Amino acid sequence: MKTTKKLTSTILLLFVMAMVMSCVASAQSAKPEKIKTSAIEVMKVDPSDIKISPAFLAALYENLVTELAKSGKVGRVIREGDKDAPGIKDLVKLQCVVTAFKEGSERQRQVTTVAGASKLSVIARFTDNSGKVLLEQDVTGNVHFFGGNLKVTYDLAKHVAKLVKENF
Repeated sequence: MKTTKKLTSTILLLFVMAMVMSCVASAQSAKPEKIKTSAIEVMKVDPSDIKISPAFLAALYENLVTELAKSGKVGRVIREGDKDAPGIKDLVKLQCVVTAFKEGSERQRQVTTVAGASKLSVIARFTDNSGKVLLEQDVTGNVHFFGGNLKVTYDLAKHVAKLVKENF
């Protein structure tokens, strides 16, 4: 009798686990609806309270514009303040807010691969004309091995462009 109860309990437990796994798998496979837009307006990068050189902010801004244009997912990538922006009905605005920055050492990266890394993290927030948040995600760029410290802005811009490719 005890063996039958154990066997029944085990089968019931396996059945419940299979149902839970099935629900998790279906929730993960459900893809969110793609955001439709003909243009993205890249806003100036907000440094928030993080101490970061203006050179990094300017490089990140320029790399964002370049990489988003290369992504091919939107018709136009425009800069903040463009005179045509108010006339675009489905305009999406990209605002990046710096959340963390560590300027590494190019010299240490040349000598060893475990020290001297640069890291830049932002919150990439995509909003519509009314200010409604369409997509918001933490994005991080790194330089671990070779390259100048400003290369971290290029790496971060590539990750934002990948985010656009996946969601637009």
